Amino acid sequence: MSELIIELWTDGGCRGNGKNSNIGAWGCYMIYGKHSKSICGGEKDTTNNKMELKACIEGLKAIKNKNIPIIVYLDSSYVLNGITSWIDGWKSKGWVTAKKQPVLNRDLWIELDDLKSQFKDIKFIKVKGHTDNYGNIQADKLCNEYMDKM
Repeated sequence: MSELIIELWTDGGCRGNGKNSNIGAWGCYMIYGKHSKSICGGEKDTTNNKMELKACIEGLKAIKNKNIPIIVYLDSSYVLNGITSWIDGWKSKGWVTAKKQPVLNRDLWIELDDLKSQFKDIKFIKVKGHTDNYGNIQADKLCNEYMDKM
């Protein structure tokens, strides 16, 4: 019998990204063995990138057992590259980018990095968004349903 893993799909969105009085939301869909769980949330006056980060953060916060291997599937290149490639450089350079600009969403990156470090075995995998990936479709649906209610 193969070892059980937690699969977590995350997605974030923002209607009116870059404009005043916008709304944003995030959604997470998880599977562990025969069990599944869905969570979502949102806020006003935000950005798409913040919601993508919040989706990943809130999904990881919802996982209590940090010793079970986890795969995080996300459609955001921003979050994937940030947490797997860019973050170590940002930290070593005092949270500035290669262009010497302050890292946007620093507080969320710090929170995500801290959560990531709590897991024994965690992988981040990029998926194509909103196509034929069931988990991504579910996360996107949760995100959009939450924005509809806002």
